Amino acid sequence: MVAALAVPAGLIFGSFATVVAHRVPRRESFVAGRSRCPHCGSTIAAYDNIPVVSWLLLRGRCRNCREAIPARYPLTELTMAALFVATVLILGTDDATELALGLTFCALLVVVTLTDLERRVIPNGVLVAGAVAAVAIAAIGDPSSLPDRAIAAAAAGGSLLLVALVYPRGMGMGDVKLAAVMGLYLGRSVAPALLIGFAVGALVGIVMMARRGASARKQAIPFGPFLALGGLVALWWGNALVDWYLTTFING
Repeated sequence: MVAALAVPAGLIFGSFATVVAHRVPRRESFVAGRSRCPHCGSTIAAYDNIPVVSWLLLRGRCRNCREAIPARYPLTELTMAALFVATVLILGTDDATELALGLTFCALLVVVTLTDLERRVIPNGVLVAGAVAAVAIAAIGDPSSLPDRAIAAAAAGGSLLLVALVYPRGMGMGDVKLAAVMGLYLGRSVAPALLIGFAVGALVGIVMMARRGASARKQAIPFGPFLALGGLVALWWGNALVDWYLTTFING
């Protein structure tokens, strides 16, 4: 039942995520004002703003100016719904605090991925809101975990800060702040999240250099989506990965 409810919730939050990702980097309010077509500026009616359904009925075009509506909007909504369902099924519903943190974390990562891919920026406002949400949820549902979460945030942010200082062209401060916020949500599981993010990013870099040669070194690619991917894996299986590592290489 909860997984079924996660579908419409994910679609709605996915639609909201596209609004946040579009407006925040442009310093526009995402809580006030109706949605408007970016081409003609006409206000989008409520019946044209139903996640996925409206895009299909309008055949991906604005009702007024007939300009194309990018497919990333329904794809984001469907992705958020899929992430919500996966989080409910994998984490379960026994621990309401962990589930609330997981769903909020998914929404944060989707917004960060959109802004980093489109604008090459991870807005401070989004990260601050995500950090406040993580602390608030943990403080209400599991206050004893706050010290460990704070340590994980400091360790993750500090690690990427060192990388940014050594190699500023390859790591932005937005990535550093994102890693710290991820620590608040994931706790100790932020370690495999960072490792996975770096591994996937390195793999993509190797593939690009193999296809394009030395010119690929000059092409900047956003690192936020790789961190987001690592964060999702760590959200769902991070504790199991950490326990496996400790059992295999430390306790063993």
